[in-house]
Amino acid sequence: MDLRKVKIGVLGGGVSPEREISLVSADEACKALSRHGLNVVFIDINSSQKEDIEALIRSQGIEIAFIALHGKFGEDGGIQEILQGLGLPYTGSSPRGSFLAMNKALSKQIFKTVGIRTPEFSVCCDCRRIPSGLNYPLVIKPCSSGSSLGISIVQEVGQLPAALDKAFSHQDIVLLEDYIEGRELTVGILNQQPLGVVEIIPKKGYYDFQAKYSDGLTDFIAPAKIPEDLYQRIQIQAQAAHKSLGCRHFSRVDLRLDQNGTAYVLEVNSIPGLTSHSLLPLSAKVCGIEFDELILKMTELALKPAELLV
Repeated sequence: MDLRKVKIGVLGGGVSPEREISLVSADEACKALSRHGLNVVFIDINSSQKEDIEALIRSQGIEIAFIALHGKFGEDGGIQEILQGLGLPYTGSSPRGSFLAMNKALSKQIFKTVGIRTPEFSVCCDCRRIPSGLNYPLVIKPCSSGSSLGISIVQEVGQLPAALDKAFSHQDIVLLEDYIEGRELTVGILNQQPLGVVEIIPKKGYYDFQAKYSDGLTDFIAPAKIPEDLYQRIQIQAQAAHKSLGCRHFSRVDLRLDQNGTAYVLEVNSIPGLTSHSLLPLSAKVCGIEFDELILKMTELALKPAELLV
């Protein structure tokens, strides 16, 4: 199948709290594909009902789907199952890989099982039943949410109730994760291969929703200024995390680097943001891949047989 001869549908919007970010990602992807001279249409996914979405997608007559949906139903395998049922090639991970990456508790358990270092954690489903033996500081976050929504860093037990309330307002399962003092890093993955390591330096606090999507609140160092051998180990670690969840095509892996030079994988983002503030494009740029080329490569991977993915 030749991309120049097919109609590409960019799926954006969605029904999650990340809808507005998704709309921006989808718009950027549409513009990039249009600049390549391809036949592209934007499809606003504004329902989570399977029948509605199937009818909407069929009505557009697309032959490839570029998924730019963030959060629930976009990254958790829901839309992927629908596209699979329609027989449409699509970008990104399979339903299973998407589901595992979205669920931070499951993904971290897999990391531990296969020997990928990740911070210790526990799960809370009821704010009246807090796990015992917690070590502070902690990161409190919804188990399956993106864009750093509902996240708090808790220094001592007195701050825990408010942080749990904040996280539970987004989801009914909350992750309590040991906070790793150190540097925040991220690594893009494209065609199963690691891209550049980027360091994220929030000007105050931590890299929350506001810092992610507001101008001037965060500095980025790309590539990260770390020793070459450590840089390569972090790339390998990120690649291993991506593969351990069965992800395909692309992702973005977030890590923390402690003061002893030990890296911890936090999570894998199976549908990273594609806005002007987003990190996957920055990680790709470190490797000489500009935004339009990145979007084209991501789209081309939808046509590549699974057995040919490196």
